[in-house]
Amino acid sequence: MPRTKGDHEARRRDVSEAVWQVMATRGFAGLTLRAVAAQLGATTGLLTHYFPTKQALVEYALDLLEQRTLSRPRRQAGKGLAAVRDALLDILPLTPEATDSNRIWVSSWDAALSDPALSTDYARKYAQSRDRLSERVAAAQETGELPPGNPQHIAAGAQAFTLGLVVQALFAPAEFPPQRQIELLDDYLATLTGPH
Repeated sequence: MPRTKGDHEARRRDVSEAVWQVMATRGFAGLTLRAVAAQLGATTGLLTHYFPTKQALVEYALDLLEQRTLSRPRRQAGKGLAAVRDALLDILPLTPEATDSNRIWVSSWDAALSDPALSTDYARKYAQSRDRLSERVAAAQETGELPPGNPQHIAAGAQAFTLGLVVQALFAPAEFPPQRQIELLDDYLATLTGPH
C-alpha cells in the first residue's frame, strides 16, 4: 500500500518531536542522527531520508526551535512599562517549556558562534528582538513611566540583563527559581524608572 502525504506529514511531526526531545534533554551538542533515531525508535537510515547531513539536521532543529519560540503563548501585552515587563518575562525560563526552550537556545550558541551564516542569523534575531523591545520602551517613555533617553540603548540593556538572568537560572535553578527571576527583573526595571 503506497504511503500517503498524510503519512509523510505525520512522520515529519514525529521526527520533529524526537528532535525537540533530544535537544531538551541533551542540549544542542547532543543532537545527533543516532540520538534522534533512538528517541524515535527508528534507524538512522530512516532519518537520512529527512536529514541527509548533520548540517541539515542542525538547520532543521534551529528552524523548529524558532517556530516553537514564536508560537509559544505570550503574555497579553499591557501598555507602557507593563508591556516592557511582559516582553522580558516571556524570555525568562519561568515554566518547564520555557526552560527547555532556553536550554536549547543557550546550548545552540556554540554552533551559531562557529558558523558565520548562523552567527549572522542569530545577530539578526537578537537585533529584531531589541527593535521590538525599543518600541515598547518608547511607548513607556511617552506615558512618562520611563524617563527620556535613547530607547534602543535602554532596550539593549534590558535584553542583556534578561539574557544574563536566563543563563544564571539555567545553571543554578535552585538559586534562581521563577519567583526570584521575577523579583530581579522587577528590581532592574525599578532602576530604569528611578532618578538619573
